[in-house]
Amino acid sequence: MSVAINHQKIKNNIIHACRRVDRQPEEVTMIGVTKYVDIKRANEVVDVGISHLAENRLEGFLDKYDSLPDDITWHFIGSLQSRKVKDLINKVDYIHSLDRKSLAKEINKRAEKVIPCFVQVNVSGEESKHGLKREDTLSFVESLSAYPNIKVVGLMTMAPHVDDEQLLRDTFRKLREIRDEIKGKEWVHAPCAYLSMGMSNDYEIAIEEGATHIRIGSTLVGSN
Repeated sequence: MSVAINHQKIKNNIIHACRRVDRQPEEVTMIGVTKYVDIKRANEVVDVGISHLAENRLEGFLDKYDSLPDDITWHFIGSLQSRKVKDLINKVDYIHSLDRKSLAKEINKRAEKVIPCFVQVNVSGEESKHGLKREDTLSFVESLSAYPNIKVVGLMTMAPHVDDEQLLRDTFRKLREIRDEIKGKEWVHAPCAYLSMGMSNDYEIAIEEGATHIRIGSTLVGSN
């Protein structure tokens, strides 16, 4: 299936999901996750008008960054090792996986500009997933005021890969509740307006629960 056809289906689904909860499609940013495909396929994503792309590994990010157009907005969505921060921090536009002080310290040290970051929260509590515990998130975000090169623009989570719609809704709703609490603090360093949640299998539910950024991989690009 072509990227163009897939893209149109996803756009239609976004429109319908927004209608169901009285939202506007413009409130949702689709991020094309190109981690499993080559540069040619990633270029097809750009050609259909998607300007936000994401990678989860440094090597894949650097390959695509050097080969794709300069006007792409780049998101790094994978777990980021502190020692690799220096190689990408001044090329990436958003980091979706900030979840520990050591990483924050390294980002702040290496960044030549303010980096918009999503704090990753392990809402589901699955041991296989990275991210902060729900009860630790507020204090962690507050502590990030010590790092002037970090702006917490939102929260990110990965829901369990299951067909249980209620469990998915509960996961997304809990992230929204944490986001609302942080946003209500009106911290300058953490406006926390965004929710990065929802992937190929659950993005419509995520949108209905308030997602502002959805990370779409296989449904959009397939795999190599």
